[in-house]
Amino acid sequence: MPVPKHLDEAAARLKAASVRIDEARGKPASIDVLQEWLAALTDFCLALSEVQSFSNESVHEKLHELAGRVGLREFPPTGAPA
Repeated sequence: MPVPKHLDEAAARLKAASVRIDEARGKPASIDVLQEWLAALTDFCLALSEVQSFSNESVHEKLHELAGRVGLREFPPTGAPA
């Protein structure tokens, strides 16, 4: 599956988890609500991590594409600072 598709799916999971967090916040405090909130928060964090990872991968792919277009033989150049 292409990176943009993965990114879109991760962003959708992020939004869904955010809605669940907001819903849990509006309920009276109880153990069940706290478990619901924690599960939603965990899903949010995992989705956020995926969004960041896929965004980085997308930027990396675009940098390599641009390097190819300008004729760089290797990217990053040998001896470039990390």
